[in-house]
Amino acid sequence: MIPAFAARWFLPAPDSAVADDLRRGKSPWADSVHLLWSLWIFITPLFDRGLHGYTLTWLLCTLGSYPLFLLLFAKLQLASRRTAYLYAWGMAALCFGLLRWYPSGLSYFVYACVMLSHCDLRHFRSYAIQVVLLNAIYVTLAWWIGYPQALLVIMPVTVFVICTIVTVEQIHQEKDAALRLSHDEVRRLAATAERERIGRDLHDLLGHTLSLITLKLELSRKLFDRDVAAARREVEEAEKVARHALAEVRCAVTGIRATDLAAELASARLLLESSRVHLDYGELPADLPGDVERGLSLVLREAVTNIARHADASQARVELTHQRGGISLQISDNGRGGIERDGNGLSGMRERVRALGGTLTFESPRGQGSRLRVTVPLPVVRLVASSRPVPPTAGARAQPVPDRPVA
Repeated sequence: MIPAFAARWFLPAPDSAVADDLRRGKSPWADSVHLLWSLWIFITPLFDRGLHGYTLTWLLCTLGSYPLFLLLFAKLQLASRRTAYLYAWGMAALCFGLLRWYPSGLSYFVYACVMLSHCDLRHFRSYAIQVVLLNAIYVTLAWWIGYPQALLVIMPVTVFVICTIVTVEQIHQEKDAALRLSHDEVRRLAATAERERIGRDLHDLLGHTLSLITLKLELSRKLFDRDVAAARREVEEAEKVARHALAEVRCAVTGIRATDLAAELASARLLLESSRVHLDYGELPADLPGDVERGLSLVLREAVTNIARHADASQARVELTHQRGGISLQISDNGRGGIERDGNGLSGMRERVRALGGTLTFESPRGQGSRLRVTVPLPVVRLVASSRPVPPTAGARAQPVPDRPVA
C-alpha cells in the first residue's frame, strides 16, 4: 500500500519539468545537477567558526532540513507548472523558519527564488512579484534578527543576477522550440504538396490504361458487324480494365488524403507542447471521405490554436470515433474555461461544420476546462471499389460507377 501511494505521489504531471525532459529525450535526472549548489550548506560554516560554525545546532538543523529540501526539490520538478510555485515557497519558508539559528539555510532561499523560474513563465509579472516579495521578507527578517548589513545587500543582488540569467535562458529555449515548430510546419506543408503532386501524377499515369481501353473499344467496333460475340468480349474486357483502374486510383487517392488529419494532429501536438500543454489522441479512422476529413482537420486546427492561446491548460485530448451514421470529433482541455459566447474562431468552426451537414456543441464551465464536440453524418451506403472487380454477366447492362460515395 505504501509503495503504491509513494509511486502515485512521485508520478510526473503532464506539464511538469520532468515530463518535458522525457518528451525531449533527456534523462529525468538531468536537472538534479543543480543540487550541486547545495554544497554551500556544508561550506558556509567554514566562514564563521564562532557562534554559527560546525556546532551541534548546525548538525541538527542540517539533518532535519536537508532531506525536506530534497523532497521539495523533487516535487517541484514533478508537479504541474501551475502549482510548482508552492514548493518553491516551501523552500523559502524552510529558510525563514531557521534563519535565526541556521545561516546555511540561506541556500534554501536562493533555491526558492531561482526555482520559481521553473513555474509557468507565461505570467512573468506574477513571477517577478513573487521574487521581489521573497527578497523583501528576507531583508526584513535578516535585519530584525541582526544579520550583517553586507548580507542584506549581497543576497538580493545574487538572487537577482541568477534569476535573470535563468529566465533569459528559458526564454531562449522557448524561442528555439517555436523555431523548431515552424520548421516542422514547413516540412508538413511540403509533404502535403508532395501528396497532392502524387495524386496528380496518378491520373497522368492512367494514360497507358486509357490507351488500352481505347484500343479495346476500337477493336470491338470493327468486330461488331462481323463477330458480335467477339465484340462483346472486347467490350467486357475494356470494362474490367476501366473498373480495375478506377478502383486503384480511388484507393491510392484515399490513402494519400487520409494522412491529412494525421498530419494535423502531429502539428497540433507540436504547437501545444511548445505551449507546455500535453496532447493525447487515439487511433484515426482510415476510411473518411475527403471533404469530411478536410473539414475536421480545419476544425481541429482552429480548436488547438484556441487552446494554445486562451485556455491556460496543461492537458488536452482529441477523440475521433465512429457513431451510428456519422463520425464524432471531441476536443477537450483542462483549462480555465468560462467562455460564454462565440468568438470569430468558434463561429467559423460552426459554419464549417454546418456546411458538412453536422452539428457542433461547445461547453466551457468556469474552472472546469472546455469541451468541443463535432458530429458529422456519413453516407449510409458507400460504394467501395474492389481491387478485384467482378465482370458483369453476359448480356447484362453495365451500371455507371459514381465518382463519389452516394447514399
